[in-house]
Amino acid sequence: MPRPVEPDAVQPGGGFVHTFLPGRVVFGAGTLDRVGAEVEALGVRRVLVIATKSARAAADAVESQLGDRFAGRIDGVTQHVPTELADQARTKAHTTQADAVIAIGGGSATGLAKAIALTSTTSLSQQSTDLVVVAVPTTYSGSEMTAVWGETSGEGKVTGVDLGVLPRVVVYDPVLSRGLPLGVTAASVANAVAHCVEAVWTPKADPITEMAAVEGLLALSAGLREVQAAPEDLDARGKLLYGACLAGSALAAAGTGLHHKLCHLLGGTYNLPHAETHAAVLPQVTRMNAPAVPQAKARLEAALGTTDLAAGLFDLFQAAGVPTSLRELGLTEAQAAEAAKAFRPTANPVPVTEELVREILSRAWAGTRP
Repeated sequence: MPRPVEPDAVQPGGGFVHTFLPGRVVFGAGTLDRVGAEVEALGVRRVLVIATKSARAAADAVESQLGDRFAGRIDGVTQHVPTELADQARTKAHTTQADAVIAIGGGSATGLAKAIALTSTTSLSQQSTDLVVVAVPTTYSGSEMTAVWGETSGEGKVTGVDLGVLPRVVVYDPVLSRGLPLGVTAASVANAVAHCVEAVWTPKADPITEMAAVEGLLALSAGLREVQAAPEDLDARGKLLYGACLAGSALAAAGTGLHHKLCHLLGGTYNLPHAETHAAVLPQVTRMNAPAVPQAKARLEAALGTTDLAAGLFDLFQAAGVPTSLRELGLTEAQAAEAAKAFRPTANPVPVTEELVREILSRAWAGTRP
């Protein structure tokens, strides 16, 4: 695995508060075979399996490992977790008396498992307990490392943070992502990169989140370039999963800020693809915010191998074939202006005004290089 670059060691100035989230990570090629044993160690009795369509073979293998613990299965998920789908999944978890959910696939599978855990408790024992989530990621969203949940209804996307949705165990098996198409891979990596970059400028950012973010960006950018040359290389796929793990961990502690809130607004309101929206918006938000966090900016630039973080991100995404304009994703110029007007100010290194948001979204819509 790549190690962190150190252009300048992080010097914690005053004090800071960092919360380490509980969880277990099992990492390595072939670790899918250990899912059953990990579930058994958790002491759960009835397990519901959620799998994206591309992860059905992996879900079949896990189902066999579970034996009598297998309670049922949901095949196929939808991005942004529509409330209607979440309610159906909650009903299935209740009727099957599931006390655990295994999510196999990308961020949408993990998101649906979180939606079930958010409002579900199990009473198989003498007292009610939270439903346990186990995640087996096949993409690089990093959602599996966070306690962030989200649901979308006709009124837009609602997100929140609840420790009850945090996966208890995460199994990273690079073999499962080896066949991921390059386009999907690159877009998913853009999502993870956004976690790294935003984690250095939120109000809760600290030297520990910065360290994870820098190492994560180093692994993600190196892994993406290697995967483009050799799509099935396990070491490269491992770097991407490692980077996604760190990216999710950094964001889980630092929280979300202007960038993610903009992306959630755009995705929930206009049904834009989640990962690709990050690629279009991140360089433009970074152009505004990065100068306000110069030390983190320098460390991220060194990890990315660039002298301009915003432009370097834009070039990384473009070279990987990820759309870098919201126009390419189907957003109209009028909708971009509408979103800028609807956005509500949030804590940020530079003041968030409607003019600032309008400039970000205007440049993101056009795909202007920073």
